[in-house]
Amino acid sequence: MGADAEFEELLAEGEAVPTAGWDFSWFEGRATEERPSWGYAGIAAERIADADSVLDIQTGGGEVFAGALAEAGARTGRMPSTVWATEGHTPNLALARERLELFRGEVVQVAEDAALPFAAERFDLALSRHPQSTDWAEVARVLHPGGTFLTQQVAAGSNRELYEFFLGPQPAAENTSRSLENLVAGARAAGLRVVDALHESTKVEFFDVAAVVYFLRKVLWTVPGFTVERYRDRLAAVHARIQATGSFVSHSERALIEARKP
Repeated sequence: MGADAEFEELLAEGEAVPTAGWDFSWFEGRATEERPSWGYAGIAAERIADADSVLDIQTGGGEVFAGALAEAGARTGRMPSTVWATEGHTPNLALARERLELFRGEVVQVAEDAALPFAAERFDLALSRHPQSTDWAEVARVLHPGGTFLTQQVAAGSNRELYEFFLGPQPAAENTSRSLENLVAGARAAGLRVVDALHESTKVEFFDVAAVVYFLRKVLWTVPGFTVERYRDRLAAVHARIQATGSFVSHSERALIEARKP
């Protein structure tokens, strides 16, 4: 296969993969991402094991939440009596509902910037992994006194090497609302007591341009407005780099915050 034909085939392959949900198994053998050392899913399972009412905010396809619920159930032999999740992306709803049905979970569609459709002090545990945004005041409102909020956030500058390759240099202060300092400040401003706040930078490596295309289609905010046609020249440069060096390397930024309502 000629170089041009291989490039076009990889572009087509990356464009064809469905993007619903947050199952990243398609990347196996094509991309890798180191995980933060704290292990969010395991911590979530520990907190669920002690909870009676649980809310997962912006659950995606419910993959991580369902896994944490299953792990908690295996530890304790019981499930929380109340299990809810919110999700704003319509294609994810059916996936989340199917996964959470086993745990008697309900999923409601809620836009990322909308108020949570729950009464005050409804939950003793709220979770959120990689939300597009966090309304700390709303989280505080729906927690019982003494309730816990555990969240893993995509922190400021995540995958900067990747998005600057497509968009050019971005301001150093870009997206500082997601810095660990500002995330902690948001939690405290809502009246929550921060009990843990961690940050790690982890390596992301893409081994073919199809994986880059799929990632940018799936994680829409990395390169806003991404399409293959719009960025064909930059994708050709990505392909050339991978052919020359074996991979395209970037770094994700992750923050973990655990906070409690007094």
